[in-house]
Amino acid sequence: MRTRIITGVLAGGAFIALLMVGGYAYAALIALMALIGYDEFIRMNKLGRTGAAALCGFAGLILFLLPAFDPGTGYLNTVTTERLVWFLVFALLAVTVLSKNRTTVDQAAYLFLGAVYLGIGYYYMIETRLSGEHGLFWTLFVFLAIWASDAGAYFTGSLIGKAKLWTLTKLWPAISPNKTVEGALGGAILSVLVALGFHLARPEWISLGRAAALGVVIAVIGTLGDLMQSAYKRVKGVKDSGNLLPGHGGILDRTDSWLIVFPFLHLIGLL
Repeated sequence: MRTRIITGVLAGGAFIALLMVGGYAYAALIALMALIGYDEFIRMNKLGRTGAAALCGFAGLILFLLPAFDPGTGYLNTVTTERLVWFLVFALLAVTVLSKNRTTVDQAAYLFLGAVYLGIGYYYMIETRLSGEHGLFWTLFVFLAIWASDAGAYFTGSLIGKAKLWTLTKLWPAISPNKTVEGALGGAILSVLVALGFHLARPEWISLGRAAALGVVIAVIGTLGDLMQSAYKRVKGVKDSGNLLPGHGGILDRTDSWLIVFPFLHLIGLL
């Protein structure tokens, strides 16, 4: 626990500092996290990290992250995304042919999935921060609501369990045996409270109703993102995606909710 706390304080402090600075410093941090996360994804799937297919995957990931080098351009428009996705598929399938199936279609599919999943997810973390004069406000809003949901879920479940008020209801035991319905509700409540705090701080930027709705959506989608990663790791037979962060696992373990929440909010027009 001590190691976990020290790592959380140091890594969290550095992350918040660069988030506040913004610009290329924050974009570079997110890009680095994306590259490390993709490497973890490759290793979880027991794929080669230096072959032509992996290099295509890394290249695709980097292309998704171009806003880190040219902020505020709205790079991922529909036409550009279609071209990037198609050429990434083309490159990966070409590798299967040129390697005479030493790189299989299944392996190419994993690499494609990882590049799109991580590339778009981390892209929107950059896009949110670099999007105009209120970028810091909205980025902090989303991150703090996610963290509030995680903390609220953990402490609600722990307090009810220790007090033995009633038997906790498992949320999805086949995937994540420690998550409970009560914890999820506690997380959603705390997420909404944090969101309402942002409304009180800047009522001209976000209405009461929108803040409450965003708090609920972030809690629900964040929990789903966490479950997605848990389900994937369970299938792959691993506990953590990596060991970069002592006591916390890898980059993907810490950003599983972020990778789903940020693009979801943008793509359905909530941010």
